[in-house]
Amino acid sequence: MAAYVVVVREKTRDAAELAAYSPKAKAASAGHPLIVRAFHGRYRILEGPDIEAVSILEFPTFEDAERWYDTPAYREALAHRLRGADYRAVIVEGHAVESGTSVIT
Repeated sequence: MAAYVVVVREKTRDAAELAAYSPKAKAASAGHPLIVRAFHGRYRILEGPDIEAVSILEFPTFEDAERWYDTPAYREALAHRLRGADYRAVIVEGHAVESGTSVIT
């Protein structure tokens, strides 16, 4: 079952650190079965405080997403991202829902 890494940038603190993150994160993704589904595209806040950007990565399984996130290469990149901005990130497993089924939680 597919899983998604959802990363929300809340506030930039150091643009240079974010610039250092980008090439390292790209290199750390090599060899991992991920698909970028959304990357800093247009968004609309429906609830909660304002944000700066959203990224969504798809993996074949929850475990694939965990393996990618926990690699030494990504952890090295991650250090730059976390110094560069405040984020929230989650891995969520996707579930197919039949059309017309209520999914309100």
